[in-house]
Amino acid sequence: MRMTNEAFAERLGISPRTVTRWHSSPGMIHRPEVQQILDTAHDQAGEAVQRRFALLLRPPAPRMEAQALRVAIAVVLRGEEVLLVCRRGDGELRWQFPAGMVKPGADPATVAVQETHGETGVHCTVREELGERVHPVTGVVAAYYLADHLAGDAANLDPLENVDVTWVPRAALTRFIPQEQIFPPVLTALEAIA
Repeated sequence: MRMTNEAFAERLGISPRTVTRWHSSPGMIHRPEVQQILDTAHDQAGEAVQRRFALLLRPPAPRMEAQALRVAIAVVLRGEEVLLVCRRGDGELRWQFPAGMVKPGADPATVAVQETHGETGVHCTVREELGERVHPVTGVVAAYYLADHLAGDAANLDPLENVDVTWVPRAALTRFIPQEQIFPPVLTALEAIA
């Protein structure tokens, strides 16, 4: 209303010290009777004052929901072989299926295909989704996709992350990745195809 604290306090019929306290604590929640006085003053103010007041209001910051770290994993088949990458990490080398981080809003199946190509040069297509779990080694939410090889020779195109890339016979998979670490639906899918 473009009034001094004293003039505004007089209009509301309250102490100027109360108005000063409101300015020093803008997040203050008023008692119901005080809020009613303020609501009445707002309703009686002209349209221009109400528009200025609305512009001064700041919408609350959007709540950011925590999102679990997600990866998309491609189990790529070429005949009787499965594509694996040997990942660097924590001073230890680990064989695993090609995988990539899923950014918020991205399609995990698309990420699985793109990361496979980006890491290995292999073009593949998703045949079916095998499910999700919290990965027992990394603790991230992992989505698994059974994919078919379309084209391309396996090569290590990401030497910063991987030491090697290879096709392994499905029957020898557990020599590279311990069976207890393989998502059971992956094993089931690989056995069903045999």
